[in-house]
Amino acid sequence: MEKGRKNNTGKVDLALLTLVLLLAVFGLAILFSASSYNGRVRFHDPAYYFKKQLFATALGLAAMYAVSRIDYHLFVRTAPAAYLASMIFSTLVLLVGREINGSKRWLDLGPLSFQPSEFAKVAVILFLAWQIGRTKSSTSGIWFMSRTMLTLLPIVGLVGSNNLSTAIIILGIGVLLIFVSNPRYLPFVGMGAAGAAFVAVFLTAESYRLERLAIWRNPEKYEKGFQTIQGLYAIGSGGLFGRGLGSSLQKLGFVPEAQNDMIFSIICEELGLAGAGILIFIFGLLMWRLCVIAMHSRDLEGALVSAGIMGHMAVQVILNISVVTNTIPNTGITLPFISYGGTSVVFLLAEMGLALSVSSHRK
Repeated sequence: MEKGRKNNTGKVDLALLTLVLLLAVFGLAILFSASSYNGRVRFHDPAYYFKKQLFATALGLAAMYAVSRIDYHLFVRTAPAAYLASMIFSTLVLLVGREINGSKRWLDLGPLSFQPSEFAKVAVILFLAWQIGRTKSSTSGIWFMSRTMLTLLPIVGLVGSNNLSTAIIILGIGVLLIFVSNPRYLPFVGMGAAGAAFVAVFLTAESYRLERLAIWRNPEKYEKGFQTIQGLYAIGSGGLFGRGLGSSLQKLGFVPEAQNDMIFSIICEELGLAGAGILIFIFGLLMWRLCVIAMHSRDLEGALVSAGIMGHMAVQVILNISVVTNTIPNTGITLPFISYGGTSVVFLLAEMGLALSVSSHRK
C-alpha cells in the first residue's frame, strides 16, 4: 500500500472524466425534456425537476473533484465505519423514514432528503475492498466466499426489506468482487443457485412482488401494467431516429413519472434507436475504462474499488434497460446519471471520484 502512495502520478484519467461529463450533461438535457410536463402540471414550473437535478449534479461534481484529490487508501481504511453507518441509516429509514408511494426509502435532513440505500452501495464497495484486501488465507476456497457474502447479509436484509432492487445491486457487487479475487470458476455455480434461492425467498415474502411477476408476464391484464405498456409504445414510436428532443408524446402523462426509472423509454421515443444505442455505447465505454483502471491499479484494493464501481454501473444499467423493455419484472431501478434523483447522482459522481483517485495511483 505504501508503494502505491509513492507512485501517485497525479494525472487525471481524461477518458473517464470525459465520459462522466458527457453522461452528466446528456442526463440533464434529457431530464429537462422528460420532466417538463410533470413539472408544469404539479409545480407550475417546467424546469422544477431540472433545477433540482442541476443543483445535485453541481454538488456531485464538487464531491467528485474532492474525492479524486484524496488517496483512495484513506477511504478504504474507513470502510468499516462507513459500512456500520450505512446499517444505522438503513435502520433509521425503517423506523422514521419518509414514505413515498408505499415505500420508506428517504430520511429527512432538514430541508433536504437523503436516500441511505445510495450511500450503502458505496459503503459496500469500500468495505469489500477492505475485507478482501486483508484476507490472509486463500481467496479460492468456499469458506472465503461464504464469509464474504455473510458479511453483506445484514445490509442486504435491511435495504431489501423495502427496496429489493438495491439489495439485488448490492448482491451483484458482492458476487463480482468475489469473482475478481477468486481464481476458480466452479464455486460460482453454487453461489448462483444460492442467490436464486435468496431472490425467490424475497419475492415470496411480499405479495406485491409476486404481483409484479404476474404483471410482467401479462401487463395488459392488470391496471398496474399501464406504465409498462406505455413505455413500450414510446420505444416503438421512436423508430430509428426518434421524434426529436422535446417532442415526446408519452411524457404528457401517459408514462407515469417519466423522469424516473422509465426515462429510457422517453430517450427511445425522442432520439430513436440511434440515440439509445449511442447512450448504451457510452455506458459501455465507461465500464471498459473502469475495467482498464482496475487492471492497471497499483494494488488489490484499488483494483477491487474500480471493479466494484464497474459492477455497480453494469448491474444498474442492465437492470434498468431490461425493465423498460419488459425483459424482466419491474424493479424500480433508475438509470445512472440520467434518471431524476439527487442522492443518486451525488453518490454516483463521488464513486467516479474514487475511480479517478485509483487511476492517479496506477502503474
